[in-house]
Amino acid sequence: MKIGTIRDGAVSLPALIEGDRAYRLDDLLGAMGGVPVAVPDGADAATVLANRELTLAARAAADALPDLVSRGAAPSYPLYSLGPPAPRPRKIVCAGRNYAEHARELGNDLPTRPILFAKLATAIRGPFDDVIRPLEVDDLDYEAELCVVIGTGGRRIPKERALAHVGGYMCANDVSARNAQLGQGDQWLRGKSFDTFCPIGPWIVSADEIPDPQALTVRCRVDGILRQNGSTGDMIFDVATLVSYISDAFTLEPGDLILTGTPSGVAMGQTPSPWLQPGQLCEVEIPEIGVIANRIVAEVTPA
Repeated sequence: MKIGTIRDGAVSLPALIEGDRAYRLDDLLGAMGGVPVAVPDGADAATVLANRELTLAARAAADALPDLVSRGAAPSYPLYSLGPPAPRPRKIVCAGRNYAEHARELGNDLPTRPILFAKLATAIRGPFDDVIRPLEVDDLDYEAELCVVIGTGGRRIPKERALAHVGGYMCANDVSARNAQLGQGDQWLRGKSFDTFCPIGPWIVSADEIPDPQALTVRCRVDGILRQNGSTGDMIFDVATLVSYISDAFTLEPGDLILTGTPSGVAMGQTPSPWLQPGQLCEVEIPEIGVIANRIVAEVTPA
């Protein structure tokens, strides 16, 4: 099941994806009839996967979707109307240097335990929204990543049960301002959390459709040129380990996001560094999930 969040005017609503169109979940449930659950105001894709009744209703709608589409029983929306599947997660926890070749390209030792940092919720951006390069940044970097969406929360989750707490997966770009992150005294929160520095999407693929999160390809392209091409099988700490390790310290809540690290090929690891520039299109692709594509724009100087 692919479930996204569409923007309809000033309202955001969960929607199922079929082909190149999105269908509002409330429209589908209404067209089906007899479904004893309502989509609450303010719901989004992550909300649906965090609520058992809504998840079951969404699965029923997904099963009925081809027939509903063939009958024209529900209006559809273009994919460019999609916003972030999780617009305001409570937590965005990220794993640093979680691919060996990425650690080596930066001259770092391999970590012996997960390196964790956070991004702020105001960094969240939709799958096709612009990413703003801040006025003081000239070393803007990309990091293509698999993003885990927590479906069932918990504390001290055992590794062997960790994947059962995952609601789904999506693409993410851990956009980074390198000097702000590393050149001013390890200010990771600042360098990683400028507004718009966390585009996600294009939708959430439910966990049942990703039986092995360690068998996915993660790519980044800039203006169509391949910059990163890695496999989640190369993670130092796999998804189950990350979920368990993180939950030892923080209670994971439904809708929380975990960015699982990036493969080699980032701009900082190359000489000269091909930093992201205004006008460029940065894409993150996980073929089993989809593609996010974000244009880089320069921040406008305040009047």
